Amino acid sequence: MEEITTNYSFWHFFIGEFVGTALLIIFGGGVVANVILNKTKGNNSGWIVITFGWAIAVFVGVYTSTKLGGSGHLNPAVTIAMTAFNNFDKSLLPVYLIAQLTGAIAGAAIVWLTYKQHFDATDDGSIKLAVFATSPAIRNPFYNLLTEIIGTFILVFGAMAMSEPEIQIGTLRALPVGLLVLGIGLSLGGPTGYAINPARDLGPRIAHFILPMKNKGNSDWSYSWIPVVGPIIGGLLAAWIFKML
Repeated sequence: MEEITTNYSFWHFFIGEFVGTALLIIFGGGVVANVILNKTKGNNSGWIVITFGWAIAVFVGVYTSTKLGGSGHLNPAVTIAMTAFNNFDKSLLPVYLIAQLTGAIAGAAIVWLTYKQHFDATDDGSIKLAVFATSPAIRNPFYNLLTEIIGTFILVFGAMAMSEPEIQIGTLRALPVGLLVLGIGLSLGGPTGYAINPARDLGPRIAHFILPMKNKGNSDWSYSWIPVVGPIIGGLLAAWIFKML
């Protein structure tokens, strides 16, 4: 497959991925905060609200990223997989990874600022952490890792099938990918909260560690490797099989 060039600079790629990922976390982390923090208008509105919120987060993030010059990956697992197997420009890999992680940290900080009074009104540290990072319903490293591998496999395989090579190799389509994430959340999100994105989990977890919250507890670093390693493995497997097919 021939590499397709664009008029965008590295700065455009960085801004596109940074802003897109920040919006992903603002909408995604925001809906979780609205559902689980005390005294919010959406308190206790449930899993369906969360999954739809994350689907909209993906749609808005991908759409904005592509408009600003990025490819709408918003996810190191997608970028690494496409770089390894789909002729995505390897020189963009560090630009994308840095933009995704820092965008996720910035988005998480904005969610915290928006819901500051509700974080203060919530005493349970585990609930506060859940706004930022995923955790398993049943803690079992093998099955938790396997769940993240399966979920991300489906995400990356579907995302690659929905890419638009006529625009730029690896560019994603916002609405189909958002619907795909909705389906993953509804069907496969129960065991681990479907991180399926290293930046989505690691960036906000770093923000949780840094931000000055009362009674926030620990950031559960013992679990943090699973939503990083699992998605990368799942993404690479999906890209390899997609390439073979």
